Amino acid sequence: MDYTKITTFGALKASGYKPKTIKEELRQNLITKISKGETVFTGVHGYEDTVIPELERAILSKHNINFLGLRGQAKTRLARLMVNLLDEYVPLVEGSEINDDPYQPISRYALELLKEKGDDTPIGWLHRSDRFAEKLATPDVTVADLIGDVDPIKAANLRLSYADDRVIHFGMIPRANRSIFVINELPDLQARIQVALFNILQEGDIQIRGFKLRLPLDVQFVFTANPEDYTNRGSIVTPLKDRIGSQILTHYPTSIEIAKAITAQEANLEAAQKEQIYIPELAQELIEQISFEARNSEYVDEKSGVSARMSITAFQNLLSTAELRMLRNGASETAVRLSDFMGIVPAITGKVELVYEGEQEGAATVAVQLIENAVKSLFSVLFPKIEKLEKENERYPYDDIVRWFSESEGIELSDELTDADYEHILDQATPVRALIQQYQPQTKPEDRYFLTEFILWGLALNNKLSKYRLGNGLQFQDNFQHYLRNNL
Repeated sequence: MDYTKITTFGALKASGYKPKTIKEELRQNLITKISKGETVFTGVHGYEDTVIPELERAILSKHNINFLGLRGQAKTRLARLMVNLLDEYVPLVEGSEINDDPYQPISRYALELLKEKGDDTPIGWLHRSDRFAEKLATPDVTVADLIGDVDPIKAANLRLSYADDRVIHFGMIPRANRSIFVINELPDLQARIQVALFNILQEGDIQIRGFKLRLPLDVQFVFTANPEDYTNRGSIVTPLKDRIGSQILTHYPTSIEIAKAITAQEANLEAAQKEQIYIPELAQELIEQISFEARNSEYVDEKSGVSARMSITAFQNLLSTAELRMLRNGASETAVRLSDFMGIVPAITGKVELVYEGEQEGAATVAVQLIENAVKSLFSVLFPKIEKLEKENERYPYDDIVRWFSESEGIELSDELTDADYEHILDQATPVRALIQQYQPQTKPEDRYFLTEFILWGLALNNKLSKYRLGNGLQFQDNFQHYLRNNL
């Protein structure tokens, strides 16, 4: 039945409509979706066996929720997705500031209107998309913002005494009655403001400038918090934590495959970039590996974390670097190169918090080191381990490549090379192609040049070759030639 065509309270009662609290809505609709085998929280990757089951248990328990985790762990997204578990429409007393349920009115306005008009009380309908409110906890948030205050202008216009509760201007929480209300970064909220939430969460009454109002608000509270805040900025006061039913710990992706899925979903690439720029699979893995390296780096503040947004913005920068080269060369298409990764440095430096040692190294230097560490990590997975000590008479997988470089002038890759020139230069290093055929024979033809440059980087980072940054490109040489160049 389409209840939204009902316009009076009498017609609503005659229809058989049964009111529910917001927590009952969430619980019943979750049960329905699970029974039908539907995916409840779409677009959230890597939480299927950890965070989402805990969230579902909290909803079934009708708890207020606190998501605790480092930045970039989809805490706010999960809260917003809970809106999909609400009924599509719910009735309210028309004109109510705080979304009064006509069956259980709580404001003076709704109570008086229902008393006056009875079954003729006009009814409106509230869509679930309008039943979500969000507030970022900042030090300047006041009780008046969240709960409400006396409005002198309203008192003057209505010619009311300050003793009349009609002079109250309700804050964000009462106005979010029958809605999901999210407070992000809860520890940043001053302790005295957190105290103001006690009664709302437990007893359902509020106090505004001497008015003690019994307002049993129907609100699903969701809080988000970062553990870093507990030491650096603030904390959640103990009585408030005690009133939050479930605290759910979030986490970063546990595998590169999950991280790739998140980046692909969130990157919002232009259609032209998707069509004109080829992205090797290894390049996508390398982007994600950089974030994994950053989370384990001695130069990066572990307590601050490394947001998934770093991979997303780095991926966008990577494609823009390739696109810029393509435009300058007047080409209609191109492929991502490993040297293009120098273009993602700004995306890294803006997303990692460095410890003292990292600050001493410099943000850009740390960013380049993270890229190089990612190359080394993936190189050891794709190709044989490079021994630190090699026996004189034994043959090793990289001997032919090292010999080729010792007998040549090396390879110089300018950042602005056309695709044809780039491929021609890399084709000269024939032993590299042989190595790919031996250890990565399944490599697609379109990925071969990226993998070729990747091998050169890997050998240089393992001290088999030298890699030298030119003003507008890279040069790979035999170690001895590089030594002579820098010492003669």
